[in-house]
Amino acid sequence: MAKKKEKAASVEEPLKLFYIFYNQERWDNWIHTLRESNFEADTKSEEMPEGYTTLYNFSMDITLSVLKIVKLFQNGRYTKEEALEKLNAVEAIVMCEAPEDELEEYVESLQLSLLVLFASCRKFIDGVYSTDIKTLVKEGKKTVENDMERALDIAADIGASVIHGASCCGKYVKDDIEQPTLFDEWLIEVESMAEAVASLKNFDEEAGET
Repeated sequence: MAKKKEKAASVEEPLKLFYIFYNQERWDNWIHTLRESNFEADTKSEEMPEGYTTLYNFSMDITLSVLKIVKLFQNGRYTKEEALEKLNAVEAIVMCEAPEDELEEYVESLQLSLLVLFASCRKFIDGVYSTDIKTLVKEGKKTVENDMERALDIAADIGASVIHGASCCGKYVKDDIEQPTLFDEWLIEVESMAEAVASLKNFDEEAGET
């Protein structure tokens, strides 16, 4: 009898845990923090202005939240359909209309860079993407000026590969570029994704972790 129960338990559906990945209140709180931050550089300091540090932390908070969905999908907590549904819900919050004030430029820039996060996650969940990163980077850099949509698709292939464990993309982004292209910005976001993936290595090992 015990063996039969053991066998039945082994084929049960994975436990569905309740996670709040992102919500409107969280987004609004970050916007409020950003609004109170100073973006002016201090001539007496070499440190990055507070506003840009906040913007980076804002971006990483979203990146981590989204990649938790993917991690739970990888762990069998969510089906493909469930993962995509939760991804869409977060995207709807993040890609909302930017504030019509001094923050507009900063928030729109954040949203543009995060396009690759959502596109990469979809590709990874679908399971269809190219993995030749060197060739993809070369093609993306050539494509971005004339076909932004195609360049995003290429960057998403790179991002999906990184979620899967590939190494990228610091060596492809030069620190001395005066005017980085949007593709360069996407590679920077993919690098942030790589950091987030590494930090989530043990995520979901304990029920109720947030």
